[in-house]
Amino acid sequence: MAIILHITQQETWDAARKAGSYQADTLALEGFIHCSTPEQVVEVATSRFRGQEGLVLLCIEEAHLQAEVRYEDCYDTGQKFPHIYGPLNLEAVKQVLAFPPQGDGTFVLPPMTAGGQA
Repeated sequence: MAIILHITQQETWDAARKAGSYQADTLALEGFIHCSTPEQVVEVATSRFRGQEGLVLLCIEEAHLQAEVRYEDCYDTGQKFPHIYGPLNLEAVKQVLAFPPQGDGTFVLPPMTAGGQA
């Protein structure tokens, strides 16, 4: 099962759980929710979220998504990133991991477990 990851604030995730679905601001602005593969997420986090506190990683089981996922290179990086074209249905999120920065502001991928709780 393919797992893709999305970085967000804990408070944003908490609000999504109350609302019944997750819709990142990029869904309205760009038409999709940005995600990464486990191999990509540390680089993305360090470049875009360096030193930010209160972050969590949503571990999303791609097969359980209701919205379409497309792997695209939107920024001419040579890498294809997964993008979710629609709201993220909560049952696709299999685990939520705390994602604190290290002392220098960079990130390390926390251990993921199969069948974790969201």
